Amino acid sequence: MATKTLKQSRSSNRFSGNARTYRATLAGLALAAAFGLAGCQTDSSENVIRIDKAQGSQENIASLTSVINSNPQDPEGYNVRGSAYGRAGEFNKALADFNQAIQINPKFYQAYANRALVLRNMGKQPEAVADYNTALQINSSYDVAYIGRGNIYRQAGRDDDAFRDFSKAIDLGTTDGRAYHNRGLIYQKRKQQDKAIEDFSKAISLSPNSPEPYDGRGISYFALNDDDNAFADFNHAIELDGNNAESWANQALVYERRGDKDKAARSYQHAVNLDPKYQPARDGLARVRGT
Repeated sequence: MATKTLKQSRSSNRFSGNARTYRATLAGLALAAAFGLAGCQTDSSENVIRIDKAQGSQENIASLTSVINSNPQDPEGYNVRGSAYGRAGEFNKALADFNQAIQINPKFYQAYANRALVLRNMGKQPEAVADYNTALQINSSYDVAYIGRGNIYRQAGRDDDAFRDFSKAIDLGTTDGRAYHNRGLIYQKRKQQDKAIEDFSKAISLSPNSPEPYDGRGISYFALNDDDNAFADFNHAIELDGNNAESWANQALVYERRGDKDKAARSYQHAVNLDPKYQPARDGLARVRGT
């Protein structure tokens, strides 16, 4: 069973959303056409906040707490400390701070969106959507909330709703590459590869050091049988993050379709070494080794 993979960071909030599901589906179809194999679909849970324990260090929190103590009625202090707690994985403490910020200023739309991100990371999707909705009721031009809500909709399979949210953020002139990247995923799922490539390219221009859109664009190139551009994008994704199993497995797919099973096996094996549970790499390794 051949399944294509892609990079979707499990610990980054830059390009959040369950991208493996979409891209693995596309990958299976692409490989089915190339090798006559049946496609399959993978799924995975993921964190949507970059966990950085340093953000929750005693020194950092003490500094932020000092700011709050000096002006306890300033909601921004709680919002900033809540964000620090969130990035440190201290979600309950983050929620308490965002709640306090909102209690002080019920129109603090950024705090609603930040609380929504934490709620989403806790698996409380309906509550997260409600907070994004509130943020947008207060400020209908807040692109961050459209992107965040769009990610939840896309993860839930509500592609049309997600597409509208990402497009709205883009129409508002967002400089956040996630809007283009995630809309590109939907174009990719719809097999509109040229439009997907255009969106991934825009995401790259906005976030040139993020590997995700390179992997996304590479998969669309691969689906169009443009192996040279796909290979270049997968390799660049590896240069940006050499510890991601999905990118190595994507590279292996190109080697596999070129008939270079030895190099494909090495790349698949490297992916398995990085993530022994990553099934597309394990499946690919079994294919090229004939086991």
